[in-house]
This record gives sequence, C-alpha cells and structure tokens, in this order.
Amino acid sequence: MAKIKTLKSAAKRFKRTKNGKFKRHMAFKRHLLTHKSAKRRRNLRAATTLSPEDTVRVKRMLPYG
Repeated sequence: MAKIKTLKSAAKRFKRTKNGKFKRHMAFKRHLLTHKSAKRRRNLRAATTLSPEDTVRVKRMLPYG
C-alpha cells in the first residue's frame, strides 16, 4: 500500500502532545498589536489545544504525526 503524504503546511503549524491531542498557536498575534491590551497579548502567547472537530481534519493531514 502506498504511503500517505503529510501536508507540510499543517506539520509546521501543529504538534502532537503526549496524549494524542494537537497543540496550536493562537491567532491575532502578528500585527496591529498596539491597541490590544498587555493582558490580551500575554494570553495570546500561550499555546492551546485544537477543538475535537478540527482534530479530525488535522489527523487526516498528518497521518504519521
């Protein structure tokens, strides 16, 4: 059976945790940061886990990850 290709764009954005969930970085942290509060910018630094609905799609994109 042929190998399934990994979507490289997804491989750069998501990492799998030990429990099999996927970590991701939060959006809205790239530009236009001056009007966002320090608390909001600080909270956007942290990584979070994917929702269960998105996890199904990412698992298909990363078959060996």
